[in-house]
Amino acid sequence: MQVKLLKSKLHRGRITETRLHYPGSIEIDGALMDSAGILPYESVIVANLNNGSRLETYAVRAEPGSGRICILGAAAQLAEPGDIVIIMAFGMLDMDEVAQHKPKVLVLDEKNNVLD
Repeated sequence: MQVKLLKSKLHRGRITETRLHYPGSIEIDGALMDSAGILPYESVIVANLNNGSRLETYAVRAEPGSGRICILGAAAQLAEPGDIVIIMAFGMLDMDEVAQHKPKVLVLDEKNNVLD
């Protein structure tokens, strides 16, 4: 049996931009994706602390070090620049892997730099 567990999380990221007329996804600073272990085109859930919305999309790599977190496509109607979000990626683990699993959690500051 396998269970779906949190693999990685970018906690308290700030939306830097939204672009409605774009094939949907979320663009994330490539350095943040690398640090969190989020792969290009990996499915992610984005929870918006400002308005309570929660959406599922896929990650697209932005310029490393840019600090960009940009909601693209129809989901852009669910966020505004400055909104605080939690970006979560999940993975399927076998039961024998669960006990030693620890998700990678990165806490971000107001400029999307890693605090912790």
